[in-house]
Amino acid sequence: MANPMARRPQKIQWTELARLAESMRARAYAPYSNYRVGAVLIARKDADGQNEVFVGANVENASYGLCACAERNAVAAAVLAGMKEFVALAVATEGPRPAAPCGMCRQVLAEFSKDLPIALVVGAKIVDRTSLAELLPRMFNGAHLDEAKAHTAAKKTARSKKG
Repeated sequence: MANPMARRPQKIQWTELARLAESMRARAYAPYSNYRVGAVLIARKDADGQNEVFVGANVENASYGLCACAERNAVAAAVLAGMKEFVALAVATEGPRPAAPCGMCRQVLAEFSKDLPIALVVGAKIVDRTSLAELLPRMFNGAHLDEAKAHTAAKKTARSKKG
């Protein structure tokens, strides 16, 4: 019998996420591109479905390769807090058209969630809803590495039986 005292999973409050992502966008450090991005990542805190919020903003550098995206900053904050199961992401961009996470951010998110729901926000309003699976349909993940290791081990075993 289910525990009647168990908490129900928290419902994602997308409108609040959009507002928070927009407020994080205002904190971005973007002196070179002036393209500010804010992100809010929701992570599952416990088995009862309680969630925790992590935020990020882009941080630019004169050496563009050293820039850090808002989404990856939010992921890093979540991982540092011990969270590894993500349930929702909101990304606020400059507009007028919403922008989805870049390829690098998509791959980092794929490490933790295959079908993360994502809200794309402009002006604190959700303009589009998508998912990580839609944005990165043939994602590379640990399963590829495991399969390659197993394949290599099987080939070694077959060679040793021949010789």
